Amino acid sequence: MLLRAENLTKRFGGVHAVQAVDFEVAAGAVQSIIGPNGAGKTTLLNLLSGIYRPDEGTIWFDGLTLTGKPPHRFAAAGIGRTFQNLQIFFNMSALENVMAGAWLHEACGLAAAALRLPRLARAEREARQIARELLEFVGIARWSDAPSAGMPYGALKRLEIARALAARPRLLLLDEPAAGLNPTETRGIDVLIRRIADRGITVVLVEHDMKLVMGVSQRVLVLDHGRRLAEGDPSAVSADPQVIEAYLGCST
Repeated sequence: MLLRAENLTKRFGGVHAVQAVDFEVAAGAVQSIIGPNGAGKTTLLNLLSGIYRPDEGTIWFDGLTLTGKPPHRFAAAGIGRTFQNLQIFFNMSALENVMAGAWLHEACGLAAAALRLPRLARAEREARQIARELLEFVGIARWSDAPSAGMPYGALKRLEIARALAARPRLLLLDEPAAGLNPTETRGIDVLIRRIADRGITVVLVEHDMKLVMGVSQRVLVLDHGRRLAEGDPSAVSADPQVIEAYLGCST
C-alpha cells in the first residue's frame, strides 16, 4: 500500500471529527471518500496532509512514518492536495501560481537568490516550463499570463490542481474539485482525474457528486459522524443499506 493510516482520531473539544478510522490506498488507484455533510471527510484529508496532527493513530506513506510531521514534510514525501475553499495567490498570474508549486523541490538557497547565480536563473526557467506544460495539461493554457483574480471559477479549480501537480506528488488529495461547477465542467474534471491517474499518480478524492465518484473510483470509503460506515468497490457501496440510510435518512 502506498498510504496506510491506522486508528486515526481527531477531536475538537468534545467533538470527535474522525474516530478510529483505518484507511489504505493502493499505488495507482483512484479512491474516494464520501459521506454526509459533517462526516469528517475534510478533517481526514487534513490529517493525511499534515495540516492536523492526529490525537491518536499512525500514518505511513510508502513505509515512511509521517505521524505528527508538519505539512511541508508530507509535501516533500510526495503528498499534494487541493482545498475545498480555493487557496489561490490572487495577486499572481496563473503561471506564477503554478511556478510556486514547482519550487518545492528547488534547493538553490538564499545566497543563490541574493547573488542571482546562474543556477537560480536555470531553476526559474525550468519552473516556468513545467508550469506552462501543466497549464496545458489541465486545459487552461489560455489563462497562463492572466491575473488569477480575473479567471472564472471553473478555471481556478483547475489552476489549483495544476499547482499541486507542479510539486510532483505521488499521491494527490482532491477536496471537492467539482464543487460549484456546472455539469459540463464536472465532466471535464472527470476526464482530468482520469488523465492524472494515467500519469501514475494516485488520487484520493473527496466529492459530493456521486456520478463523478462512482465513475472514476476503484474504491470508496464512506464516513458518517467521523466513523467508517462502509468501504468497498463503488457498486457495493452504493447498494449498502447503511450508506443509503446515511444519505437519505431512510432504511431499505
